[in-house]
Parts: sequence; structure tokens; C-alpha cells
Amino acid sequence: MKLKASDISFIIPVYNRPDEIKELLESFTKLNGQLTFEIVIVEDGSTLRADTCVATYSKALNISYYFKPNSGPGSSRNYGMTMAKGKYFIILDSDCILPKTYLTAVLTQLNKHYVDCFGGPDKAHSSFTELQKAINFSMTSFITTGGIRGHKLSVNKFQPRSFNMGISKEAFKTTKGFGRIHPGEDPDLSIRLKKIGFKTMLIPEAYVFHKRRISWAKFYKQVHKFGLTRPILNTWYPETQKLTYWFPTIFCLGLIFSLFLLIFNFKYAIAMYIFYFAISFLVALVTTRQLKVAILSVLAISIQFFAYGYGFLKSTIKLNISSLDAEKQFPHLFFKKS
Repeated sequence: MKLKASDISFIIPVYNRPDEIKELLESFTKLNGQLTFEIVIVEDGSTLRADTCVATYSKALNISYYFKPNSGPGSSRNYGMTMAKGKYFIILDSDCILPKTYLTAVLTQLNKHYVDCFGGPDKAHSSFTELQKAINFSMTSFITTGGIRGHKLSVNKFQPRSFNMGISKEAFKTTKGFGRIHPGEDPDLSIRLKKIGFKTMLIPEAYVFHKRRISWAKFYKQVHKFGLTRPILNTWYPETQKLTYWFPTIFCLGLIFSLFLLIFNFKYAIAMYIFYFAISFLVALVTTRQLKVAILSVLAISIQFFAYGYGFLKSTIKLNISSLDAEKQFPHLFFKKS
């Protein structure tokens, strides 16, 4: 299948973030190549609507705007894909900014090696705050996540993430799109795509600047939910279970045990953790070239590991000792049926 810009529909759910949409739409106007693609913005029951902002770009860009009752990002993406006119959908979060080469990178790669679903990595823009850069490092670095969010070694076994994800119209119709779990709706869809036989791929050059509007408390809450949802997905799809999902939990339990051993003057265990955090600091310093960001990155890594590890352990225990299904045990992780 030969794709061109006019075959592409960008799907963007938004909830109470008109300022983010402005930044994203502005980046669309600067993309290389023909601006003949469609942009579908789905306002998910916002009280701070983005319609006025969208209207200012309606002449420069081909934008379709829809308002619907709040039902979550997965349902809003599905709604947008149902309304879209393109043959291939690219799903973005509203807090992303596109580099000017984004669309040409996508089309070049898909026309060279077509797949029905792709994902791209995220990076930190130079304009981001120090906190945003530190959290970005923690979420994307090989030393923390193993590069699962966009390392080149994962090109052919990549599970796309919905902040930067492409899916063909055929694949959407076959799978019926995203489910009601959130977070976790993107790996859920990726797993179902693979089980049906659709291929996925990472396009490293199709990166976005992911401008997370976040605080330490929000970061903890977000990553904790990631930890809670992974055992649910493991229950639904036992074949996807991996020992690596336990690493944050094991890391945190080991750290607690190492601190306990200090009572008995056993220092070797805690020395290993000090060494890891020292290496993390140096890698962050080399990567970001900012001392404060490197220091904040160590804190971000600590929060990420504990939040995810605790959530993963709690969810695993609850799912194994109770006969209730996941939605009844964790109703806050599921949006109601629309």
C-alpha cells in the first residue's frame, strides 16, 4: 500500500487542555511536505473547551472538531477514528509537539516497510522545564526502562504507546480499537493486534516531544497506575508475562532489605544501590547536559520504581487472592461503557 499525506488522519483526544492543543496545532503548520492530511480533535467532555483555539487554525489546517460526553481517552480515540476520513490513523496525545520531519519520517518508513500499526518514541524539547526533562529521562532511558519506549533494539517487537501511535483503518475495524482500561489501553490493543496477526513496528525517526504537564505527585499517581494495570493485562494474556515486569518491585524490596542490613553493619548491598544511582546520575548528566536535571532524574527514577513496583505487587496479590474480576477490584482503572 502506497500512502500519501492525504491518506493520513491524526486523531487527538483532548480534555481541559486548550493551551496544549494550540502548541500541537502550531507544530502541525511547520511540518515538512504537503499539509493535506486530516486532523480530528475529539473534545472529551471538557469544561475548558478548545474550540476557539481550533478555529484559529481552521484555515491553515484541515481540522474536524467534535465534542462528546466524557468517556476517557480510549473511547475518544475510537470515536475519532470512526469519524475520520483517512486510510491510516495517527494517534497523538494533546501534550505532544511534532518536529518538522515527523510526517515525512512516517510516510517514508511505511512506504518502505508497510505495517498496520507503528509506534514512535518521545523526547524532551529544549523548552521543557527541568522537571519535565528529568521525568522524560526516567521514562525513556535504557538504564531505567530498558528502552521499551523507543530503543532501536526493539524495532520489530515494539508495543506502540498511544501518545504516538499509528494504526490502519483495517486494523481498527478488525480490533474495534481501544478498550475501557486506562492506563493500559495501548498495550492491550497492541497485544490483540499481534494475536490477530497484524504486525507492529517502531519508527525511531517518528519521535514527538512529549510535554507532560506533571508534578511529582501526578507522576507518582500515573506510574502507580501503570503498575496496577500490568498484572491485569498478564491475567488477560498469560502468554505476555515476563520476569522483567517484576524488576521494579524486586528493586524496591531489595533496597528496603539493604537498609535493614545496615543495622548489622552489612554495607555491600546498599553499596550496589549507591553505585546504580551514581551511574544513573552520570548517564542523565551526559544525556541532558544539565546538572539540576541530572539530580532531579535520580529522584524521578526512585519515584518511578517505587510507584510502579508497589502498584504491581499490590495488584498481583489482589488478583491472586480474590475471585472478583479486575474491573470490580479496580473500578478506577476502567471507564464506563459509553
